[in-house]
Amino acid sequence: MNTILITGTSSGFGLATARYFLDRDWTVIATMRSPRGDMLPASERLRVVALDVTDARSIARAVKEAGPIDALVNNAGAGLMGTLEGVSINATRQLFELNTFGTMAMVQAVLPGLRKQGSGVIVNVSSAVTLKALPMLSAYTASKAATEAFSENIALEVEPFGVRVRLVVPGRAPETSFSATARARSQNSIPEAYAHWAKEVFSGAPQQPAEVTTATDVAKAVWLAVTDASSPFRIPAGADAVSLAAKSA
Repeated sequence: MNTILITGTSSGFGLATARYFLDRDWTVIATMRSPRGDMLPASERLRVVALDVTDARSIARAVKEAGPIDALVNNAGAGLMGTLEGVSINATRQLFELNTFGTMAMVQAVLPGLRKQGSGVIVNVSSAVTLKALPMLSAYTASKAATEAFSENIALEVEPFGVRVRLVVPGRAPETSFSATARARSQNSIPEAYAHWAKEVFSGAPQQPAEVTTATDVAKAVWLAVTDASSPFRIPAGADAVSLAAKSA
C-alpha cells in the first residue's frame, strides 16, 4: 500500500491533498504543528503526526514515526506582504526558515530512506508569484524562488537513485485563509511613505479574480506529480497559474 507524508495539513492545500489521497486508498501521514484529526475522515490509513518543519528534533521524530514512505509533499508554508523597506530582516529570516529551509530539512530527512529503497517522489509546493512579479511580495517570492531553484538541482542529484522531484505551483486561492493571513501580517510592514500607494494597490486588486486556484486544484496537481512519472517537473495548479505559466513559457 502506498504511503504519503504531507506537511501543513491543518487547512488549505495540505488538508485538501490529504483528503484526496485518502479517497484514493493511500496511507496518509498528515502532519501539522498542533495535531488534530477531526478535520479529516476517520480511516485506518490515516495517521496524524506532530511536526514543526523549523525544528530539527521535531522533523527527526516525525520521520521516524512515519516509517517508510513513497512520497513527501512539502506544503507547509506562510505568506508575508509588505514593501522590502518595511519588512524586517528578522521577519524575512523567519519566512525562509519555514518556506525554504524547512522544505530543505524535510528533503534531507527523507532522502536516505527513499534512496535506499530505490524509489519515491518529492513534491515541493511553490507559488505562481514566481511566474509574475507582484508588489509587496518580495520576501515571500524570494523564499519560493529559492525553493524552486534548489528543487531543480536536487532533481538531478536524486534521479540516479530512482527518486523523482516535482514542483506544484498554485495560483491565488481566495477560498483559503492563506492570503488573508499574509495581508494581516503586512500591517506593520508598510512604511508611511508607501501608505497611499499601498492603499491603491489593495483597492485595485479584484476581490474575486476571474481565474483562481482552489484547494482541489492543488490536490489534483500533487496527485499527478506523485502518480505519473511522465508528469512535467513544474506543474501549475489552478486556472490563473496555468495562464501565467503559458505566458511565461
